[in-house]
Parts: sequence; structure tokens; C-alpha cells
Amino acid sequence: MKSWLCAVAIFVAISANQGSVLAQSKNPVVVITTSMGEFSLQLDQDKAPLSVANFLAYVKANHYDGTIFHRVIKGFMIQGGGMMPDMREKPTRAPIKNEAANGLKNERGTVAMARTADVDSATSQFFVNTGTKNAFLDHKVRDYGYAVFAKVVAGMDVVDKIESVKTAPGDVPVEPVIIKSIRVKS
Repeated sequence: MKSWLCAVAIFVAISANQGSVLAQSKNPVVVITTSMGEFSLQLDQDKAPLSVANFLAYVKANHYDGTIFHRVIKGFMIQGGGMMPDMREKPTRAPIKNEAANGLKNERGTVAMARTADVDSATSQFFVNTGTKNAFLDHKVRDYGYAVFAKVVAGMDVVDKIESVKTAPGDVPVEPVIIKSIRVKS
């Protein structure tokens, strides 16, 4: 009887461990290497499947390599993923459907898809929320909202450092902040 209970306990422990491994692989982590350091994001595939698939397609194509954080507003956000250091916009894939109704909030440390006034216009650009009063970006607060799809899980100090750079008119950093790479953490 004891050996049977021991076998059941081992099975339960192994099953629980496999479940956590599956959960980790379901919500991948990416490492963003910039000219100012690294930070990591955990993507939320459950709540933002289209946004995560879109973001990962750009990551796998190395689209972000060499782009910049081209819009930096202290107390609000840092935006990047679509512009080169000379402010030339990179070609993108087709826009995706806005997933702002997914229940995730634009809170400090979350990451959302950037878009134009057109609700379903997000392509490659994203922003990291650095402010604590960004609820106006949430679904149905002032408009359809901005789809949160990830959160910073390491390196928020690097995000804060980027947020503190000197900017020129248009909120463009005076010294370019380069996204050297974005890679899925293995």
C-alpha cells in the first residue's frame, strides 16, 4: 500500500511539473537587447493570441534588429519596433485585429501594440507603459483602446533608463536607443 501511495505521489509531482513546463512554453519570454541594456517580456498567448503571434512573427524574422525606440515620453511610455535610426519606417506585414477587449490593462510594465487612429491598424510597433496613469489607454475608456499582450518580467530598470533619455521635438531621443535584437528565450 505504501509503495502504491508513493507511486501516486511521484506521478502527481511529475504531472504538476510537466504542467508548469507547458504553461511556460505557452507564454514565451523574449529578451530585448538594446544599446542601453536588456529587458525581458513574458507574452500572454491566452489573452492576446493574435498580438503574440504577430509579435513573434516579427521576432523570428529579425524585423526588430537595428530599429529604435523612436518615441519616448517620461511618465507615459517608450515606443519602438518600426523605425530605423534615420527615422525611416520599416516595411511591415498586414495589420492585425485589435485585442484591447482582452481584459489586460495598460499598467506600468505592460506592453501594448501601437496603432494609428484606425482601431485595427497595429503592425510591428509596440510600447512599454512606464506611467502609472495609463488607464485611459484601456478598452472603452476613451476609445477602443490599445491591446496589451505582454509584461516586463526582468530589466524594468533598463526601461526606466530609456524613459529618462533626453528627447528632441516629437519625443524622439536625441541619441538613438537601438533595439539590437529581440529573441525568444530558450
